[in-house]
Amino acid sequence: MEYRTLGRSGLKVSTLTLGTMTFGGTGPFAAVGNSDLSEAKRIIDTCIDAGINLIDTANVYSNGLSEEIVGEALGGKRKNDVLIASKARMRIGNGPNDEGLSRHHLIRECERSLKRLKTDVIDIYFLHEWDGVTPLEETIAALDTLVGQGKVRYVGCSNYSGWQVMKALSISDSHHQPRFVTQQIHYTLEAREAEYELLPISVDQGLGVLVWSPLAGGLLSGKYRRDSPTARQLGGWSEPPIRDEDRLWRIVDVLVEIGKARGVSAAQVALAWLLGRPAVSSLVIGARNEAQLKDNLAAASLTLSLDERLRLDAVGRPPVLYPYWHQQFTAKDRFGPADLVLDRSDI
Repeated sequence: MEYRTLGRSGLKVSTLTLGTMTFGGTGPFAAVGNSDLSEAKRIIDTCIDAGINLIDTANVYSNGLSEEIVGEALGGKRKNDVLIASKARMRIGNGPNDEGLSRHHLIRECERSLKRLKTDVIDIYFLHEWDGVTPLEETIAALDTLVGQGKVRYVGCSNYSGWQVMKALSISDSHHQPRFVTQQIHYTLEAREAEYELLPISVDQGLGVLVWSPLAGGLLSGKYRRDSPTARQLGGWSEPPIRDEDRLWRIVDVLVEIGKARGVSAAQVALAWLLGRPAVSSLVIGARNEAQLKDNLAAASLTLSLDERLRLDAVGRPPVLYPYWHQQFTAKDRFGPADLVLDRSDI
């Protein structure tokens, strides 16, 4: 397992992170997975044995049950070896203050998460989504309080747009308050919008990138093909959305072809492609069973050739939007929009 520093922090995270949205499986999350405590223990132990040192959860996953299962599964015996990330912002009750990023909601939810996780500190605390009502100054000040109290070590954002990330960083810098060290985004061969602004911002501002749903909900695993029912249709889960199914299946075809030639799964190829992208620190993986998990874990040791990367890049390249069309780049940097790559030595 490779470990990368998370942005400009000194924190080292494994290139694969265990996502726990499948733990619990209540409410809408039942469509994603429903691992109980015993299965979660097996999954966590397998991941730790493979070298994963970061577990990602959120207060909204099965209404807190995912956090409870993580806390029980870790049991304190291996906590010193494992980093925990959690999130807050989404609605978790019927009250007027049961959502958002107000000081009230953020501090209350952090303290509730700590109890469910049976720990004294959350290593990375994410703002799960933008809150267009609460002033960012209030939110950043609340994070400052949590860091100052020792309840949170590092902070990040999730599902922010480029201008939202930069506005938050500007407030943190001007007030000398905790700065995001990471952002968690959706980014795959099929969904490459992050290359327009989010990845360049990460490179420029020193943010480590965690990628959620790196296999597009299983659609890039190679299990589903053009003439078969999709994972979303089978599970009733419509996120992330697929807007061009023909393009999706062209990408899957190439993933499968490269995988067969290398003797690995299409899923491993898709994950390895992401791990070679600029600013990417770790991929948040989940699994419905141990076989899927072990297959995904093998991606950590797969290195794609330059020709393979160029082939994947070509089939999945998104349309270039203004004002990026006029930027020039060489064949060496053909891994996204111009100026996205500052250092290709990692490829």
